[in-house]
Amino acid sequence: MPGEFPYTRGIYPDMYRGRLWTMRQYAGFGTAEESNRRYQYLLEQGTTGLSVAFDLPTQVGMDSDHPLAAGEVGRVGVAICTLADMERLFEGIPLEKVSTSMTINSTATILLALYVLVAQRQGADIRKLSGTVQNDILKEYIARGTYIYPPRPAMRIITDMFAWASRELPEWNTISISGYHIREAGSTAVQEVAFTLANAIAYVEAALKAGLEIDDFAPRLSFFFNSHSNFLQEIAKFRAARRLYAHLMRDRFKARNPKSMMLRFHVQTAGSTLTAQQPDVNVIRTSLQALAAVLGGAQSLHTNSRDEALALPTEESARLALRTQQIIAAESGLTNTADPVGGSVAIEELTDSIERGAREYLDRIDGLGGTLKAIESGYIQREIQNAAFEYQQAVERGDVIVVGVNRFRMDEDHNIPTFRLDPALEKAQVERLRHVRANRNSALAAEALDKLEQAARGADNLMPAILDAARAYATLGEISGRLKSVFGEYREVA
Repeated sequence: MPGEFPYTRGIYPDMYRGRLWTMRQYAGFGTAEESNRRYQYLLEQGTTGLSVAFDLPTQVGMDSDHPLAAGEVGRVGVAICTLADMERLFEGIPLEKVSTSMTINSTATILLALYVLVAQRQGADIRKLSGTVQNDILKEYIARGTYIYPPRPAMRIITDMFAWASRELPEWNTISISGYHIREAGSTAVQEVAFTLANAIAYVEAALKAGLEIDDFAPRLSFFFNSHSNFLQEIAKFRAARRLYAHLMRDRFKARNPKSMMLRFHVQTAGSTLTAQQPDVNVIRTSLQALAAVLGGAQSLHTNSRDEALALPTEESARLALRTQQIIAAESGLTNTADPVGGSVAIEELTDSIERGAREYLDRIDGLGGTLKAIESGYIQREIQNAAFEYQQAVERGDVIVVGVNRFRMDEDHNIPTFRLDPALEKAQVERLRHVRANRNSALAAEALDKLEQAARGADNLMPAILDAARAYATLGEISGRLKSVFGEYREVA
């Protein structure tokens, strides 16, 4: 039954009859002020949780005035360099009352530190802060590429956050183990489940090796999955992932707390399925994908906007994407039943099949020596690349139909308004960053950075030193640079 081990039918007995999923629309661009205005707009429109997109320089530990950041500042997310930026990002938003997800990995500890400091300055009890930091570095080596440090020191940074947050932020999800990007890179549904749970195993093993108890940190692990277009397969995928995870946590890691065995996950509809051709059709794709996520039992959902194959979403498109969730919640009747698809022959068979395939992959990865060795050898990356190649061949042959691309094409697409970022925002961000550097207590910042480097060279937990450096207005690039000076920089093997 729903709410019972192994949670195939959902992690709560009443599912959405008791509480809806969090409607968390992913947003962020330009400067902190620009993104704050979009967050305020989304909250006014009924979104129930914030999800922060950071620009590429922020993701890879570069300040906005770094030479390599030129042209990328604020492009795919908001630029955050210092505590001053984070304060502007959340101005007027009570962090104790709003759940916030931050999609950030290599610099996750720094961004979480900034968030905590802003909350404290608002007078919030940080033990009541709720939200998630993605903090999943392994999938960066596998599928995405915004890594900084080599895998093993990167795992130390993550487990330090686990340990610190288990004491200081008991309501915070310290990692969102992401299958989303694995699927966006071209994996199959089975591979998405298998490689995501393989990464989860690596994080759990690293935390246990660091001396943490399984039931002290496992209840705060969360996941992030993709919802693709094969409707029944996607529903079954979520069910299979829940069941497989429950057995892994109980049988392999001997967890005893039921919350340690519950796979809680956020879903985003599939960006890779959106087309620049006939962009209005993306509304239908997103609706079906969102419906699959709800029938699969997601705890949180982001629906993509119709124009994201062309540009950042406009306010109108973001509102329509949010309304998609609200219609499913309020008008479809699906929330009246805990598991509407339970018992379907097709769903149950697909669930069993995906679980079997994922178990086979996990056994293979164990045979290679575990996830880190499978990544370092390139095995997981090759499996995804092969799947992506096979899919693209099927599209080009016409075996897989993509409406508007290889079938049902139109000579002229209808134009829709698209979002355009003001180029002046990059200059404004750089000027603000330089103003912070010029007006801070430079000696205090330098002392805090020295202490951070000392902690990195030893065995102390890094989070207190990162917090001190951020409080002294050390920049994200400076903090990341000190860690890089100790841990080195990862270079992908050709």
